Amino acid sequence: MPEFQTPMAVLGLVGLVAYVLGSVPFGLVMARLFGLGDIRRIGSGNIGATNVLRTGNKPAAFLTLILDAGKGGIAVLLARWLFAEDAAQVAGFAAFMGHCFPVFLGFKGGKGVATFLGTLLALFWPAGIAACLTWAATAAISRISSLSALVAAFLAPVWMTLLGMPEANLVTVALAALIFVRHQKNIERIRDGSEPRIGK
Repeated sequence: MPEFQTPMAVLGLVGLVAYVLGSVPFGLVMARLFGLGDIRRIGSGNIGATNVLRTGNKPAAFLTLILDAGKGGIAVLLARWLFAEDAAQVAGFAAFMGHCFPVFLGFKGGKGVATFLGTLLALFWPAGIAACLTWAATAAISRISSLSALVAAFLAPVWMTLLGMPEANLVTVALAALIFVRHQKNIERIRDGSEPRIGK
């Protein structure tokens, strides 16, 4: 993270607001708006776009994807616009934490992939695009959403360094590590060959 330019009290407020924004469970909201019921009782029980897609409702899944990515991106862009780069990175991390551990759902949230990618796009768009392309390429080859997320997360700090923003590597590594933590059960299923494939 770059040298602090924003007062610590302000960073704390930025983090709190971004966390609350990140806590908004758009998957749950979209499922209810589209009459799909409680998404936590469907498929994997996750509140993210992949599980919403398991209902067969592509518009609801697409909106969930965009909104979950958007809350990370908006948090970063607003904090950067109002304050400085350190605030942007704090906001991105806090929004991601809000999605994974939302106060509105008893701290039981999603796995953070869309919010992770949206945050990366806002922090440094070339690395964000590279991460999205990594996800897409891995998904096209493996047809496994969780594996695609893990590969994209693993390579995200590499893209940050190679494409020219190494100062964002600390927050990127932290986010990537949390992606791996949130996907522990998926990793186990990938290892034993039981992880569901996209479209099934």
